[in-house]
Amino acid sequence: MIPVLSREQMRELDRHAIEVCRVPSVVLMENAGRNAAGILLRTLAPGKTVVVAGPGNNGGDGFVVARRLLTAGHAPEAYLVGDPQQLKGDAKANHDAWRGLGGRVTSVSDDAGVVVLLGALAALGPGDVIVDALLGTGLDRAVEGNLARVIEAINDSDARVLSLDVPSGLDANTGAAQGVAVSADSTVTFAHLKAGLLTPSGAEHAGDVHVVDIGVPGELFREVGCSALLFDDDDARELVAPRSVATHKGSAGHVFAVAGSAGKTGAALLVARGALRAGAGLATLCTFPEAADSLDLRVLEEMTARIDPEHIEASLDAVLERASVVAIGPGLGLTGRARRAAEHVVLTWDGIKIVDADALSAFEGRGAALGRAKGQLILTPHPGELGRLLGISAAEVERDRFGAVTRAVELTGAVVLLKGARTLVGAPAETTLITAAGSAALATAGAGDVLTGVIAAWAKHLPARFAAILGAHLHARSAELWAETTGADRGLLAHEVAAGLPAVLARLTAPRDDTPS
Repeated sequence: MIPVLSREQMRELDRHAIEVCRVPSVVLMENAGRNAAGILLRTLAPGKTVVVAGPGNNGGDGFVVARRLLTAGHAPEAYLVGDPQQLKGDAKANHDAWRGLGGRVTSVSDDAGVVVLLGALAALGPGDVIVDALLGTGLDRAVEGNLARVIEAINDSDARVLSLDVPSGLDANTGAAQGVAVSADSTVTFAHLKAGLLTPSGAEHAGDVHVVDIGVPGELFREVGCSALLFDDDDARELVAPRSVATHKGSAGHVFAVAGSAGKTGAALLVARGALRAGAGLATLCTFPEAADSLDLRVLEEMTARIDPEHIEASLDAVLERASVVAIGPGLGLTGRARRAAEHVVLTWDGIKIVDADALSAFEGRGAALGRAKGQLILTPHPGELGRLLGISAAEVERDRFGAVTRAVELTGAVVLLKGARTLVGAPAETTLITAAGSAALATAGAGDVLTGVIAAWAKHLPARFAAILGAHLHARSAELWAETTGADRGLLAHEVAAGLPAVLARLTAPRDDTPS
């Protein structure tokens, strides 16, 4: 898995490299800027390039980029948003080196200078590039005044934008825009991914993210730790082993979905379909009689079981004796009897439970009760559901997704999967996991129900934390494969996500050609 660092950890990594490993800080800056310039030249093929630098180290990186572009035969323009007399250390050294080679720097230290810069940015066209070297990872307050005006002008420009380390105005830890933030086409981040880039807001602002070397071994992060780990296809391959020839439907796992209600039977079917397509051997839909009657007319591979409205708890106990894993919540409803069923299963059944949708809503404002549940819980909220558990708004969850997951894990003692464009999985005493896989096409009704089933299928065979992240990754890859095949970013139906899972699994289990090219 790929380490993801916070701003504090990256600052400590730099300090360790400089003070303990004796790598001069100016060498780190040179390597960062040189490699960023290489990405710019390879991916953006710039016409005219304008470097917009701030007075700190991010600006110093920008001056290295400008100098490297000059040596490659380009003639970038450089603007310093700040007072050149306040430059110090490596930023000053690289500013002076740029000027020493004949590079011109236009100082933007007052309103008149801002007007000049805004005019220059407005004059750029689609073939041109702006290098955003304003603020970097150190920002921890709202962007205001002339800096905000410059960022807004960068976003309004027709030019493509390459940000250095993180888009200026973006919180490197949370991915939240601090008032206003650059919306980049590409971001070159130094040494390691930053946590804020792996959030929906961060991904939207950062564009294509490239991680570049700064001249120290990647394993050096172990000296300072990391705040999260990015899960990728190589990690998935380690978990998805080819099946034994002795596998049978019983050993593959029996998923019970306590789900569905009148008018919402489709949610239950999608849970079962996700589970079966992900490899479960059996799936039973357990619901109240009127919904079960409807499901009986629609099921093929799935089985049904009924909850007795007069004896809810006892009938559930009898049915779930045969379960390997229980998925509960999608389409179940929030009636009194649905809440009774949810509370009984979630709190008293002593097994692995994936708790989603209405089963989560049944614990609104009472998240601590989940900490007393028997068995293993995997909670799969979207931001609104997680907010209701924590007593905060969905917007507050999105402003600090990592923090919200940590709070939920502490409150419930459960594995917590927070859905979104960058899905997070937290677990007690474990580093948060992330998958960056996915597609905008997943914004479709029922996709979350399929995910619940996928996770349930794998929870029979893997520790809960890994079942959750693998399920999210497979689900997201299926949507990506659909988008790749159709060329569309919308129109995906939830059952098609389930249908695409075998192809994703086939790709992961296929022999790899490691022959050197």
